[in-house]
Amino acid sequence: MKCFLRYIALLSALLLTVPIAAQKSKWQDIYEAKKKDTLFGIAKKYGITITDLIEANPEMGNTGYQLKKGDKVFIPYPSNSNTTSTQTQGNISATNGLSTVNVGVILPLHNDDGDGRRMVEYYRGLLIGCDSMRARGVNVNVRAWNVPNGSDVRMTLLDEDVSNCDVIFGPLYTNQLKPLAEFCLKNDIKLVVPFSISGNDVDNNAAIFQVYQSQERLTEAAISSFLERFPGCHPVFIDCNDTTSRKGTFTFGLRKKLDASGQNYNITNLVTSEQNFAKAFSKKKHNVVILNTGRSPELNVALAKLDGLMVTNPELSISLFGYTEWLMYTKVYLDYFHKYDAYIPTTFYYNPLSKETERLETAYRRWFHSDMMQNALPRFALTGFDHARFFILGLNKYGKSFTGQGMGALHPLQTPLKFRGTTGNGGLRNNSFMLVHYKDNHEIESISY
Repeated sequence: MKCFLRYIALLSALLLTVPIAAQKSKWQDIYEAKKKDTLFGIAKKYGITITDLIEANPEMGNTGYQLKKGDKVFIPYPSNSNTTSTQTQGNISATNGLSTVNVGVILPLHNDDGDGRRMVEYYRGLLIGCDSMRARGVNVNVRAWNVPNGSDVRMTLLDEDVSNCDVIFGPLYTNQLKPLAEFCLKNDIKLVVPFSISGNDVDNNAAIFQVYQSQERLTEAAISSFLERFPGCHPVFIDCNDTTSRKGTFTFGLRKKLDASGQNYNITNLVTSEQNFAKAFSKKKHNVVILNTGRSPELNVALAKLDGLMVTNPELSISLFGYTEWLMYTKVYLDYFHKYDAYIPTTFYYNPLSKETERLETAYRRWFHSDMMQNALPRFALTGFDHARFFILGLNKYGKSFTGQGMGALHPLQTPLKFRGTTGNGGLRNNSFMLVHYKDNHEIESISY
């Protein structure tokens, strides 16, 4: 009853602010939820989208929100009423694709643990991405299922709405992948697996777009990019005495390649004397420094050692070749990254100074009354936003024949996608990789491979 009175008071206040002659309600109805109602069902009943509904009822975007019997739901007018005029501007052509894209999300969407909270943020970003596609003239319907760890995804697949999807984002857990992937293959649904999954299902199922890349693949890409970027340089490996480090796979792999090509390099240590430390560097060639850890404390000591080295040897030419973890330290070490011409291998780049990123973060706060997780890289909401735009636009343009190609004009905010087919009857693997380069003139460039 209190909830109902709050909505009536809010609606009355809105109406009182409008002159009588010009009164027109912002809502087409106020709906009272019934026992088995869902957000998708209510949106479908009124011919609006999920994002329309959430914008009109912001509490729906809160973590852990559940629709209950008796809830009063504001029903807005459809936001895509001007879709025709948007399409005539030439932004999107759905001639050969899907005029309406039905999106499904099968992820843990709850507030019980870190997995749920991260996936809720991803889902929120995906919703904003759907809304941006609607603004470009694409009709998008969204349906989401909360499928936590340990639950049987086959029970979710009994819902007939799942088979009506054109694309499904999920699952998060490996034991849910096989039944979901087989269902998608049978029903001609694209399955986007956005996060870490074990196994080789993508090799045998043409429905799968596997975004996640194994550490082995990323290590190989980092080694290849190093060799391509720094031919004829003088690598300097610094042992940081970190017994917890797992970067040996990269450093040993790179040294093996250097040995095979006959390229000389030196190895030194963080605790060695300044004199011996300096002997590891070449005064004739460009030096590229590689640590065998991605941790911040050891990076801090290494930068101090380089500062001391440059005081006594200002003629040295030095670059740093780092790790994805270093992107988390950007605020602290940004000036150092520029000073030492740092290259960071990664599959994403979060730029908080980008105007597009700022606009998305503002929209996130406006929709959900909270900030994105500040200690997470990549940002999950930006990942969801990029994924939604990429696949919805691709399906709108190419239909079910979409293979992840032909999207060069679409610029991601954080998470680029570049798919390559597997052998035989398999699906597609993401193959995107870049170096983020902090140039000594304080510019930042991303070098894609």
